[in-house]
Amino acid sequence: MRTRLPEERPKEPPTGYKIAHLVLDADGGRAGFLGVSLGAAAPYRVLDEARCVYGRRHRAPHRRCDCGFHCVHERGTAEGLLVQAEHRRAVLLEVSVLGPYIRFERGFRYARQRVRTATVGPCPCGAGASVLADAGWGRDGRRALEAACGGCAGGRARWTLATFARLAGGGLRIVAAPGVDALGDAPGMPELAAEAALLQARLDWFQGQLGRLGEAMGGDEPGVR
Repeated sequence: MRTRLPEERPKEPPTGYKIAHLVLDADGGRAGFLGVSLGAAAPYRVLDEARCVYGRRHRAPHRRCDCGFHCVHERGTAEGLLVQAEHRRAVLLEVSVLGPYIRFERGFRYARQRVRTATVGPCPCGAGASVLADAGWGRDGRRALEAACGGCAGGRARWTLATFARLAGGGLRIVAAPGVDALGDAPGMPELAAEAALLQARLDWFQGQLGRLGEAMGGDEPGVR
């Protein structure tokens, strides 16, 4: 006899985390997301329903298929995916798992979702992102966007974070992760003063050594060089 998996009936939709690319329709009318693996074949909106990417007629998630939305339980697990070279320009999504779902050890596969928050990383230069710029690629009539600071965006088409949230709709909240403060990592005045004092001490020692060497050479017998 086959054992049935236990059914869950949570009072609140479970929360999950995933990564995706931000995309904008070619006409600039609506914003959405593009997955980084199986989901890359099917862009989705803030509130959307999964469909079988293999074209089968069953409803997702089907137990004998790997269709459906996917997410992980832990935020840190999703953040770990962003360090991979091919995912560096993706963003972190916090989602509500809606409809039927299948629970796995590390995450869910499920029928519907609502993207609640999208967190964009810093600009490649290290500064906090202030805009979303054209990433130079796209798919299925949608252009991909990437986080950038105003200086690095250059002459590319750009949108503010608030504009993307408005075009995505559904109450999406989009935030920028803190960037690396170039001045904050540089040495301050006390550190610079200490370095200057050390340098002066080394210079004094070096001059003293030269002085003693000169005295020694001056004390030799005449004609000796």
